Amino acid sequence: MCTSLVVGENATADGSFIVARSADSAALKAQHFVIHPAVKGQKGLYSTKAHGGVNDFTYPLPEESLRYTTVPNWKTGLHGAVGFNEAGLGLTGTESIFASEAALAVDPYVKETGITEDDIADVLLSRCRTAREGAKLLGEIIETQGAGEGFGVAFVDETEVWYLETGSGHQWLAQRTPKDKYFASGNQGRFQDYDPASPDMMASKTLVSFAEEKGLYDPKDGPFNFSKAYTRDDDRDRIYNDPRVWVMQKHFNPSLEQAPDAGRSFPVYLTPEKKATVEDAKAMMREHFAGTEHDPYEYGLRGDEPWRPISVFRTYEAHVMHVRPWLPKEIGEVIYIAMGMADLSVFLPFYAGLTRVPDSWGRGTADCDAESAYWKFRRVQTLAMTDYAKLAPIVREAYAAFEAATSEAQKAMEEEYLALLESDHEAARAKLDAFNLKVLADGEALAEKLLNRLFTIRTADIEALVPAKNRKNKD
Repeated sequence: MCTSLVVGENATADGSFIVARSADSAALKAQHFVIHPAVKGQKGLYSTKAHGGVNDFTYPLPEESLRYTTVPNWKTGLHGAVGFNEAGLGLTGTESIFASEAALAVDPYVKETGITEDDIADVLLSRCRTAREGAKLLGEIIETQGAGEGFGVAFVDETEVWYLETGSGHQWLAQRTPKDKYFASGNQGRFQDYDPASPDMMASKTLVSFAEEKGLYDPKDGPFNFSKAYTRDDDRDRIYNDPRVWVMQKHFNPSLEQAPDAGRSFPVYLTPEKKATVEDAKAMMREHFAGTEHDPYEYGLRGDEPWRPISVFRTYEAHVMHVRPWLPKEIGEVIYIAMGMADLSVFLPFYAGLTRVPDSWGRGTADCDAESAYWKFRRVQTLAMTDYAKLAPIVREAYAAFEAATSEAQKAMEEEYLALLESDHEAARAKLDAFNLKVLADGEALAEKLLNRLFTIRTADIEALVPAKNRKNKD
C-alpha cells in the first residue's frame, strides 16, 4: 500500500524530473540498498521462486545485464522498490492498485506465474534503457504472461517520465506525464482518457475492445474511461485512498476546491500553482494531515482514525527520485531515501555514480539490531512514537537541519566534481564516493545520537512517574 507523485520537467522549479513514492507494508520489513554489477554472457531464466518470492514467475535473463541499483526486501533480495541503471533509466514500483470485481471476473490476476512487484525492478532495470522502453516491455509482459497483482509503476529518464497502471490480469495503460503537470496517486487506478493515436499513451492491444466485449464499457455511455471500466471505486477508496490524493493536489494547487472524498472526479493531471521542488516531494512523503483533526499522531496515537495518511508507521522506506538532464548521470540522477516512516526519518542522497555503500546498508532482518542502517533509523522512530507530541519535534528539527546542510554540501561537491571531470575522471569519481559515503555515515551517526537523546528524555520521564522516594524526597 503506497502513495506516488510524478512531476513533469516544466512543472518543477529547476526543469528537472521528480518522482516520489512511499512504500508501505510492515515496520519489520528491513530494506537494503544493493548495487547490481553489469554482467555479460548470461543465460537461463530469472526466477521469482528461486529467490523465495511470492510466486513462480520466470523471464529470460538478458545476455548482457546493465549495472543497476535496487532497494529490496532483506529476506528475498527482491521487490526492488526503486533504482537507476547505468543507461539512465530509473523506476519506482509499485503502487498497489485494485481492479474491480467485474474486471477480475473476466480477466483475473495470474497469481501463480504473473509478474508482480517482486520482479519489476530486476527484470526491467537489467535491460531497458529508456522510460518509454521500460513501460512498453512491462506492458508486453502483462499481456503475454499476465500480472500477478494490480500495480502502478513510474519510469523516468533524461527526456521523459511515464506511469503505467494495470487494469486487470492482462490489460494495462501507460501515459507520459505532460511536461507542465504532475500526477498523484494513492492505491487506486487514476487514469481515465485513452487516445490510441497519441504518442504519449500506450496500452494493451485489446484495452477498449475487451472492455466492450465483456460488458465493462458501453460506448453509449460516452468516451472510454479506463478507471471506470477496469478499476475499483467504492466506499473503501473514500477514506483510505481519496484523502491522500486530495491533500497532494491541495498542496500544489491551494486554490483548488474539491471534496476530500471526490475520488474519480479528481483531475488526473494538474499544473501546479507554484513549481515543485524536491523539498515539496519530501514534504508529501511526510504528510499526515498535521494540524487537523485527522492527524493520527499529534493528539495521541489513534489507530481508529478513518483517514489514512501518506506517512504511516508501517512505511518501510520512502524515496524521491531527482533527474537533472543537464548534468552527467553520475550526479544528475539521485535517489533520496528515508528508511522507515518518512515523517520521523531523514532523506539521504544516493548518487547514481556511487560505486559502493557501507556494509550497514546490506544488513537488517525482521529482528532489531544495532548494526543495520534500517534499524538505526527505525529505532529512533519507534521510541519517538512513545510520546509523539514531545519527541517528534526533536527528531524532525535535527533531521531538517541535517538535510539543509547536506543540500548545501551537495552543491559544493557537484561543482568540484564537474571541475575534476574535465581533467581526471577517476579523481571525480573518488570525490563523489567519498562525499556520498560520508553523508551516509553522518546520517547514521545522527540517528544514533538522537536515539541516545530520546532515551535520556524518556528515562527522566519514567523516573518522574514512578520516583519511589521517601517523604523527604530522598533514596
